[in-house]
Amino acid sequence: MESSLLISSSRPLKPFLPHSPRRHVSLRSRPPPPLRRLPFSSSSSSSRTAPSLPSSKFVVTRAAARELFDGGSHSRDRPPGVGRGGARRRDEYRVEQGEPAGPPPPVVAAVRGVAPYVVPAAARTVLWRVVQNFLPGKTKDPSSGESTSSGIMWSFAAGSNLSTSKSFNAEKESRRNLNKFYKELRTLKNVNMAGRQFGDEGLFFLAESLAYNKSAEEVDFSGNAITAVGIEAFDGILQINTALKSLNLSGNAIGDEGAKCLSDILVENVGIQKLLLNSTNIGDEGAKAISDMLKKNKTIRTLQLSNNTIEYSGFASIAEALLENNVLRSLYLNGNYGGPLGASSLAKGVLGNKTLRELHLHGNGFGNEGVRALMSALCAHKGKITVLDIGNNNITSEGSLHVAEFIKMTRSLLWLSLYMNDISDEGAEKVADALKENKTISTVDLGGNNIHSKGVSAIAETLKDNSVVTTLELSYNPIGPDGVKALCDVLKFNGKVRTLKLGWCQIGVSGAEFVADCLKYNTTLSTLDLRANGLGDDGAICLARSFKIINESLTSLDLGFNEIRDDGAFALAQALKANEDLAVTSLNLANNFFTKFGQVALSEARDHVYEMSEKEIDIYF
Repeated sequence: MESSLLISSSRPLKPFLPHSPRRHVSLRSRPPPPLRRLPFSSSSSSSRTAPSLPSSKFVVTRAAARELFDGGSHSRDRPPGVGRGGARRRDEYRVEQGEPAGPPPPVVAAVRGVAPYVVPAAARTVLWRVVQNFLPGKTKDPSSGESTSSGIMWSFAAGSNLSTSKSFNAEKESRRNLNKFYKELRTLKNVNMAGRQFGDEGLFFLAESLAYNKSAEEVDFSGNAITAVGIEAFDGILQINTALKSLNLSGNAIGDEGAKCLSDILVENVGIQKLLLNSTNIGDEGAKAISDMLKKNKTIRTLQLSNNTIEYSGFASIAEALLENNVLRSLYLNGNYGGPLGASSLAKGVLGNKTLRELHLHGNGFGNEGVRALMSALCAHKGKITVLDIGNNNITSEGSLHVAEFIKMTRSLLWLSLYMNDISDEGAEKVADALKENKTISTVDLGGNNIHSKGVSAIAETLKDNSVVTTLELSYNPIGPDGVKALCDVLKFNGKVRTLKLGWCQIGVSGAEFVADCLKYNTTLSTLDLRANGLGDDGAICLARSFKIINESLTSLDLGFNEIRDDGAFALAQALKANEDLAVTSLNLANNFFTKFGQVALSEARDHVYEMSEKEIDIYF
């Protein structure tokens, strides 16, 4: 039976923080607490048990103690004869052979006798900080100057072993990293600790530095294996910290319990304005706790809850909070499970809220019914919504009618995304007609909506008289050569579009010819995305010809995934050399088929332009 290590403290010890601003306790200034050693059972007597303790006592099994000193290593990772009584077996073998048993290792001899100290559940890194303060050894008597014993007797249960040098190095590196992060939290304004995997225990150590910190305004703790237990590290700290403005805990599985704990803490916080809780496994219960917090909190302006498991009930709770909250500006609920009922509930909250500016609802399965309720509320909304993302919500041409009505009525919307729905040509025509009456929307995302040449032609006609739209996303629509021709005929001399995205639109070589002809006359396009359109060498050569005409607006061209080979690469390289005044500063040719010869030609062209005009062109292969 595994023996246990006990401590008779009435409360758990707190991690030792060498730089803690709260207190400094010298462990040598007072005698250690009384130790209680249990009778350890030998391997042959398994029936003996440790005496029972009250519930306030903390118990650490011998396996936990071994993990503490072995750095988490297991017997299967050790070489033969190391650990788990390997030294004892070697001594027995020597005795059997008539040789004297070897002396015990000096370190093991010095530390026989376990010191029964226990700390709360914490990471090995933080746990080690406590243990290293009780390590045996010599200390100097301040009065005599002589070395004396530390006064603590250590003993190890049968079969335990000290850590290997490898695990000591790992612990040392871990401590060094935590101390580095600790300093960053106390000195830098923007601290990025994403993906460091320091866990709950590391957070307990690092959070302490936020208590009286006046430097860090943005802290990123995303992707660090933090759970609901770790969130408790913020208790008492975020209540008094008013310097921290942005806290990112995304990618940590804190769940509903963590959301409840954090919400209780943030009720009294008056500093944090941006809270990011994306991909944190929060469901309806966690959403309800956050909603209750929003009813009282007066500082949070941006709340991100994307990619969680919030359903109808959670959406209804958030809607209730919107009716009472007059501070929140941006709400992110992308990638949840709101459904039509969730959209209808949220619509009621939006209708009664006058401060919300951005609403991100991508990927919630609203459908036509849900979007009808939401658009109806937005049409009657007295606030000023500027950003609306309802992409990937199973909206068809029927639902696009409700969206079109909102487009006609809004006087504040600047950015609209219908990405990855299925409005088709009929829906595109409705949106295009609505844009003729709208004078505010500058960014329209209709990518992935099964729009063909007919729908694009309607949009192109709108751009003749619309001088507001500057970014148009049409990628992942099979518009073909006819669709791009209708668009380019208008953009030659009309419209104010600066960013045009036509990736995966099946325009082919003939479509590249229409684009090349448009670039000779257009004076507004600065970013053009033509990825994955099967342009090949012929399409690249067509575009290269247009480069020889001075174009002072196009700065970024994306031709990735277009099956371009060496001939196309050579043509583009020659065009760059011939026209040193070309405005292009970024050319993406990644995932094409040209060889190192094409790469060399493009590199030489880039160097030539720099030598002649000192202009740098970034070319991506």
